[in-house]
Amino acid sequence: MNRMQTLVAADAAARPWWKGAAIYQIYPRSFMDSNGDGIGDLPGIAQRLDHVASLGVDAIWISPFFTSPMKDFGYDVADYCDVDPIFGTLADFDLLVARSHSLGLKVLIDQVYSHTSDRHAWFEESRRDRINPKADWYVWADAKPDGSPPSNWQSVFGGPAWTWDARRGQYYLHNFLASQPQLNGHNPEVQEALLGVARFWLERGVDGFRIDALNFAMHDPRLRDNPPAPPSGKPRSRPFDFQQRIYNQSHPAIPRFVARIRALTDRYDGIFTVAEVGGEDAEREMKAFTAGEEHLNSAYGFNFLYADALRPDTVRAALAEWPDQEGVGWPSWAFENHDAPRALSRWCKPEHREAFARLKMLLLVALRGNIILWQGEELGLTQVEIPFEMLRDPEAIANWPLTLSRDGARTPMPWLADAADAGFGSLDPWLPVGAENAARAVDRQEGDPASLLHHTRAMLALRKAHPALHHGAVSICRAAGDVLVLERAADGEQIRLLANFGEERAMLTEGQGAGEVLAAINGAGPRELPAFAALMVRL
Repeated sequence: MNRMQTLVAADAAARPWWKGAAIYQIYPRSFMDSNGDGIGDLPGIAQRLDHVASLGVDAIWISPFFTSPMKDFGYDVADYCDVDPIFGTLADFDLLVARSHSLGLKVLIDQVYSHTSDRHAWFEESRRDRINPKADWYVWADAKPDGSPPSNWQSVFGGPAWTWDARRGQYYLHNFLASQPQLNGHNPEVQEALLGVARFWLERGVDGFRIDALNFAMHDPRLRDNPPAPPSGKPRSRPFDFQQRIYNQSHPAIPRFVARIRALTDRYDGIFTVAEVGGEDAEREMKAFTAGEEHLNSAYGFNFLYADALRPDTVRAALAEWPDQEGVGWPSWAFENHDAPRALSRWCKPEHREAFARLKMLLLVALRGNIILWQGEELGLTQVEIPFEMLRDPEAIANWPLTLSRDGARTPMPWLADAADAGFGSLDPWLPVGAENAARAVDRQEGDPASLLHHTRAMLALRKAHPALHHGAVSICRAAGDVLVLERAADGEQIRLLANFGEERAMLTEGQGAGEVLAAINGAGPRELPAFAALMVRL
C-alpha cells in the first residue's frame, strides 16, 4: 500500500459510517404483508431485506411501527416502547434488527417527539384535571374571555390548532390532527421521558433516529398570534397556509433539547441522527439543529420533496446552503418520501419517465450529503391515483381535492408482476397497488439487465467506490440553462457531472466532457447531451 492509499484508508476509518451513506426508507404498512391481513409488517420487512441489501445501501429507515390508533398511520403514538400488533411484536423487531445487521445494514427508526396520540397514557392522565403529575406535559391554555381559542394558530391538516376539552375546561394544542395533542417540550420531565424512549430503542440495538417534525417540538409560551402570510402566488388549500408560523413552532430553545439528544446518542457507538425540518425557515433551523459537534448529525428538508420540477437551479440553490465549511452541518437529501408525491409524476411527462428516472438516480448519487431512497424509487414507481372513497390519508380527505394525496405514494410495493397481489401478500391490501406500478415489479426488473433497478445498483456502487462522490466537497455547482455542471473532489480525486434536464439537445464546450467516463446515460457523449442525458467523468 502506497502513502496515498494509506492516507485514504486512514481517512475512511476515522469517518463515521453515516457520512455519505445511502439510506432506504421503508413504510411498514406497504412493504410486505407476511400474514395476509392487507397490511405490511415487520416479519414482511425481514423477508424482503435481501432485496434492500442487494441495492448497496448502508442503512434502512423504518417509518413508525409503534402502538397507535393509526389516525395518522403511526405518527400518532400511543406507546413509544412497544410494537403495534398489526406490525408484529418486539421480538419481531429484535429479529429484524439482527437480520439487518447480518446483511450489513444499519437500522434507523422514527422518533415522534412533538406530539402523541390522544390515546397515550400520558395524555389520558394529563387531561384528567389541572393538578395531576402530568398536567403540564401537554400544551393547555384557558379560553379567551369570549370562549374562543387562546391564539389564532392553525393546524397543518386544516382548522384551528386548538381543541376544547371539557374535563379540564381548557383548550389543548395540536399542530396536526386533533387526536395528536402537542407535548410541552419546554417541560424538563417531558424531555426526560423522551430521552428515556430513545434509550429504550438504543438498548435494543438501533443505529439511529429520524426525528419527525422537530421544529414543532416547542411553542411560544406567551401564545402570541401568528401574523398573516403575504401572498405567495401559490394556491392556499389550508388556513395553515395563510399564516407566518412564527409562534406555534420553531422556538429558539429547541437546539438545547437537541443537544441533550446528542449527549445521549454519543454514549453509544456509531449512532446517526437526522431531523425532519419543513417550512419557510427550514435552512436556518436545519443548521441550528446540526451545528458543531453537540447537535444532531444531519437534517433534511423539503428542497426537492415538493418541487414541481427538477431544474439545475433547484440543485444549485440546495447545495449552496450547505458549503463544506467548519461548523456547518452535514445535509441529507430525498427526492421522494411517504409524505410527498412520487417524483416521476411531478417532474416529467409520462413519455419521458424512463429516461428521467435514470437521470434522477445519477444526480441523487452525485449530491454531497447523505441520500435517502424511498421504497420503490429504485423501480421508478409513480403516483397512483386513489379515488376519494378509497383515501386513507386524513390530510387528503380534509383538503380534497386541493391537496395531493400522500396515499398515492404509499401504495404497496410490487414484488411479482404477474401475481394477482403483485407479491405483496394480500389480495385486499390497505391501498391498491396500481396496475402501472405492478408492471414495474422487482421480479420483472431483475430479469432485465437494462432496467432501472440494475441502473440503481450500478449508481449506488459508483458512489460507494469514489470518495469524491461519497463524501467529497462541492468545488463547482453551476446552472447553465438546462445543463447542470457539478464537480466534487476528495482524496485526490475530482469528478464532474454534466446533466441536461431539458427536452432539447445541449452542446458541451471543448474539453468540458473530457476525462475517464464513469457513467454516460441516455446517449450522453463528450461533445453533446441529448434530452435528459448525463455524463460523469473523472478528471
